[in-house]
Amino acid sequence: MKIGLAQINPTVGDLETNCNKIVDFHQRAVAAGAELIVFPELSVCGYPPLDLVMRSGFASRCRQALQDLARELQRVPALVGCVVPNEQEGGRSVHNTCALLAKGQVQTLHHKTRLPTYDVFDEDRYFEPATEREVATVSEKRVAVTICEDIWEGPDEDRRLYGVDPVQDLLSQGFDLLVNLSASPFHAGKQKLREELLRSLANRTRTPVVLVNQVGGNDSLLFDGRSLALAPDGRLIGRAAAFSEDLILVDLDATRGDIRPSPPDGAGELFQALIMGLRDYMDKCSFRSLVLGLSGGIDSAVVAVLAAEAAGPENVSVLAMPSGYSSLHSRRDAEQLASNLGLSFDVVPIKKILEAYGSELQPCLGDIAQTLTEENLQARIRGALVMAFANQSGSLALATGNKSELATGYCTLYGDMAGGLAPIGDLLKSQVYDLARYINRNEEIIPLRIIERPPSAELRPDQKDSDSLPPYGEMDPVLDLYVTEGLEPESIIGRGHSAELVNRVINLVEYSEFKRRQAAPVLRVTTRAFGPGRRIPVARGLRRDKRQQ
Repeated sequence: MKIGLAQINPTVGDLETNCNKIVDFHQRAVAAGAELIVFPELSVCGYPPLDLVMRSGFASRCRQALQDLARELQRVPALVGCVVPNEQEGGRSVHNTCALLAKGQVQTLHHKTRLPTYDVFDEDRYFEPATEREVATVSEKRVAVTICEDIWEGPDEDRRLYGVDPVQDLLSQGFDLLVNLSASPFHAGKQKLREELLRSLANRTRTPVVLVNQVGGNDSLLFDGRSLALAPDGRLIGRAAAFSEDLILVDLDATRGDIRPSPPDGAGELFQALIMGLRDYMDKCSFRSLVLGLSGGIDSAVVAVLAAEAAGPENVSVLAMPSGYSSLHSRRDAEQLASNLGLSFDVVPIKKILEAYGSELQPCLGDIAQTLTEENLQARIRGALVMAFANQSGSLALATGNKSELATGYCTLYGDMAGGLAPIGDLLKSQVYDLARYINRNEEIIPLRIIERPPSAELRPDQKDSDSLPPYGEMDPVLDLYVTEGLEPESIIGRGHSAELVNRVINLVEYSEFKRRQAAPVLRVTTRAFGPGRRIPVARGLRRDKRQQ
């Protein structure tokens, strides 16, 4: 059997566009000789649909779209991910389903069994799980149909989390091929885990294993594609492209197929992921241009490069907004970077605006010069100017803060946090530097002085980040262990970090939750990003004399 792995990038809720894409990929796969074409999880409606599935008529529209697809895809059978109504009494109103479409009809429906509720997933809120699993028959082959999480845990975890192992249930019926429809979100290192999982699954079932993964960005979630096919002995025989739509063909009888190159873990992989996520956020939210403040610092420099790659330099505008504290070299570096990238560059000084604020506030606040109030006012003036440009031009405003700043609260509400999306909000400061060096791997795009000089917000004379924070080289490993890996302070100290540093960093994190609740969405590239996968109460009994806003 020759199988087409149709790795598509659906738009959540856009059933017509998604179905047209499915038809197009199906036709291409048929022309290439495929005898079965597999699409990702929920490819008809896009993943994750969230509360859209609760809207009146959504499930019925999905069902109609599925029936229309069946009539379109008559020549070769297809496995398509979709939402279908729950026909049983009680329970959730819909299922997360794989439909076998053949001969112009919906032949069989295979519902997802295991509905994850950890991290970014909340599927038990929406879907009714399968109560039974049946092997499908396609061209005289017995095909075990599974959906994403159905294959992701071992037997011990099955009993603890779900109480059932779908693969074992299907094995008892016997099958010739295991197929998995996935919408498996990306994080650094995910592909290695995915390949190891499928290798173990092939060895366990003694059959070929095929996984077709969604690709593209939907809100904060990024999907890397890299769909896979493995022979019964665990050998890789097919892999689709990373971070782009793709169609590959795998011949199961000859145990060979298309194998696309895959970027190794590291800055290059993150660079591709972030560009894809930013581009899709723009396209799927109907933005055609971007705007950001360009300070001459490392964070805005990296975001500017990502913006130029994602939207094209002709669609990116940057604003330099110097105050009396901005250094001359920062202004020059910002202008040089904009020139290197071919971006529209405007200078909007904020000194007089800041002075006007100070003058008007003097009667009630007194002199605010070189106070925290004045520092934050500068950030808020800049945020307001960027948003004004976004309003006037219809552009998407980008926040340029990183994960280290969001974690510790070293950011200003309604200032540098202003924007519709924070592309590097899941990168620690040290990773931002790694990304900058990767960007400059072949030529100097980001001026070297931006990378080499000590980071500074330049909101007061001779200011450096290290005046307010521990050195990033010391702080970032602690943040990674505490925020991303979820370790307790004692365990982090046991890893060789001083108790003073650990307690200081954790206090900064804990007292900054109220800021993160109001932050722009970040593009998720780690196992624990700030956003829907990390739910911490804001009001939880913390005590402090004064908060930095």
